[in-house]
Amino acid sequence: MVVEERRRAMVLAIRRGSTFRKVCRRFGVSLGVVQYWVRRAQGQRLDRIEFCNHSPGLSKAVNRICRAIERQVLSLRKKLREHSPLGECGAARIRQELLSLRITPVPCVRTIGRILQRFGVLDGRRRVRRPPPPKGWYLPSVARVQAEIDSFDTITDLVIKGGYDVTVLNGISLHGGLPASWPEPRLTAKIAVERLLEHWQIYGLPTYVKFDNDTIFQGAHQWPNSFGRVTRLCLQLGVTPVFTPPREPGFQAEIESFNGRWQRAVWHRFVHRNIKALKSRSDRFLKAIHVQSAQRIQSAPERRELSTHFRPDYHRSLSGTVIFLRRTDATGRVGCLGHHWLVDRNWPHRLVRIEVDLTAKKLRFYALRRREPYAQPLLKTIVYHPPKHPFYG
Repeated sequence: MVVEERRRAMVLAIRRGSTFRKVCRRFGVSLGVVQYWVRRAQGQRLDRIEFCNHSPGLSKAVNRICRAIERQVLSLRKKLREHSPLGECGAARIRQELLSLRITPVPCVRTIGRILQRFGVLDGRRRVRRPPPPKGWYLPSVARVQAEIDSFDTITDLVIKGGYDVTVLNGISLHGGLPASWPEPRLTAKIAVERLLEHWQIYGLPTYVKFDNDTIFQGAHQWPNSFGRVTRLCLQLGVTPVFTPPREPGFQAEIESFNGRWQRAVWHRFVHRNIKALKSRSDRFLKAIHVQSAQRIQSAPERRELSTHFRPDYHRSLSGTVIFLRRTDATGRVGCLGHHWLVDRNWPHRLVRIEVDLTAKKLRFYALRRREPYAQPLLKTIVYHPPKHPFYG
């Protein structure tokens, strides 16, 4: 009450001719407070003005359901939950009971749901949103930003006007965002090897390189223990090839995003006369990305240099490590390299990282979970005999 009298006195002083500054000093308030109450009382008699801060609206909403209906809803929910044969006690079922009891007014289903929510008697639980795992979480050194990984993928079924087929080999690094793109009339494993060597001789070798399970990268699928040209090239360079799990979202996110960006910026924007014109526009796109992401590229993990005189020898004996990311089946088995191995019956339908150690002749299976990305226990180790037959690729 004292506060309201002070506000009325401030307005009265202004109306009697006192200045705003004098009123501020007299009542110890800011200029904005005095201006606010003077503006609010403008054109009204002081004895008819409420100098309080409550909302000018009603204290209770006109359309709010009465307390008796709320108590009836809560009582019916408790009754249905304990005695209903079907165990149904949701908003729709409660409304049916209210209609059968001929209670008026009967609130709608949404209003009944709000009543249940307001009193905290809902059984449903909201989905827990957990933070995503770090980039490259399936490889510990990549997740800790201690190693770089390049991803390569193809864009197929592109046709230039006139019937010229185009296949694009795209690449992007995970931490640095280093791009690469090569439109080709036809892409084979030999051409892929040439393009990878060209890229790595300029920018250096990463620690890992990631592919999908296309035969261009992995090798033929009809024979077991098959290692193609691209895999053998990576092993000779000391780059660990990583093959993503089939039909599994997320593992190719960075390269798929780059594929979409390339198509929006290069393919869909222009009418290309031939492959040469397409390559020219693609090179301009790559140069622009290099300028835009220069700081990110420089701050990425260090890459090893590759001599321009290097030539791959596909007939050398295999050594090094190849990694396969796979998901087990209902029995805990996993398929890889044309074989099926029992990993762990207590790990069904779960992700595993298979490290094919060609030097030590062993297979190591590690458990992977997105919820716990840093916990990757070793599940099993088995003996593996690499192929000794000559390369016929």
